[in-house]
Amino acid sequence: MIATCTNKIFMYKTKALAPLLCIAASITSAVAQEVDELAKKLANPIADLISFPIQANYDSGYGANGNGEVWRINIQPVIPISINENWNVISRTILPVIDQSGFANEARNRSGTGDTVQSLFFSPKDKVGDWVLGAGPVFMLPTASNDYLGSGKWGVGPTAVALKQTGPWTIGGLTNHIASFAGDDDRSSVNATFIQPFINYITPTKTSIYLNTESTYDWQSEQWSAPINLGANQMLNIAGHPLQVGIGARYWLDAPDQGPSGWGLRLNFIMLFPK
Repeated sequence: MIATCTNKIFMYKTKALAPLLCIAASITSAVAQEVDELAKKLANPIADLISFPIQANYDSGYGANGNGEVWRINIQPVIPISINENWNVISRTILPVIDQSGFANEARNRSGTGDTVQSLFFSPKDKVGDWVLGAGPVFMLPTASNDYLGSGKWGVGPTAVALKQTGPWTIGGLTNHIASFAGDDDRSSVNATFIQPFINYITPTKTSIYLNTESTYDWQSEQWSAPINLGANQMLNIAGHPLQVGIGARYWLDAPDQGPSGWGLRLNFIMLFPK
């Protein structure tokens, strides 16, 4: 008799809790789906997502003595703007804050801002086949606080990106070309092509493992700057605010005379503002 009553009470409580358990499961599933969607959008440089990345890069081996070290913290806000029902324009800004030390030439041991690169990608809201595409102008603004931290030139050119996302994989590339058209006449002209092929894999725990190169060819000096980057970024949710943090290593395959060499470090911190 007691066992029967106990079973009835258990069944009653289970039935009473069932709706709450279903709601909890639905919320958990929705949150997981949102995190998965955010991780995929972060792998897409022209996604419809407001984000505020801060990227810190450390490199060494600079200068005539090879002892020069550079910390470059890139402030990179990304703002998508809907211009009509079919198109977005994605604003991507890169403002570097630079600290240089250890150079034999003391004049190069400076801290401050570098030149700003502003890209505007016009991108269709729907995929073109299986591809996400974007293209538009790129501008270089002479915002450097010191001659050794920037070019002293205004620049402009085209930029484009194409990528494909299949399951946890993102594969694509971004490129631009910047040529100077105004600025300090005593400074060298800027004529450079940037090429960035990339691949990204998102694990079930929403860790994004990435591999890319960020190669620049300087047509004036006929020299390459070619680091290869490998790292991982992790999605987090802190007090209801999604963000991504990460760490990576970089190795310089090629660099200009007195440029960086060997291994470098990359740290990422990205604040997200989903709609």
